[in-house]
Amino acid sequence: MTRDPSQSSRRRFIKISTAALAAAPFAGVLLTKAAEAAEALSESDPTASALGYKMDATKAPNRKDKTSVCGNCSLYSGKPGATDGPCSIFGGKLVSAKGWCSAWVKKA
Repeated sequence: MTRDPSQSSRRRFIKISTAALAAAPFAGVLLTKAAEAAEALSESDPTASALGYKMDATKAPNRKDKTSVCGNCSLYSGKPGATDGPCSIFGGKLVSAKGWCSAWVKKA
């Protein structure tokens, strides 16, 4: 006895559709978590305080090189021209591109 190919295709379609409908609510949760924005770093954060982080580099008393800002630091991974971006020193929290801390390292 041979099977009708359309019957197999229909059953497969129903199985896949059912699985997709069951997974849909979970997909929304996963996508929402991935799209969450990173947290902005506060100057009062313990690590930021220890490294003398200032959101405005001109207010950093220990800054010797007047051209050093987070935006031109090798630890900063924000996009060029962005107002803020993630910093590896602060666990990927967002820092101001015009900020500064004592961990600043010139970009190569």
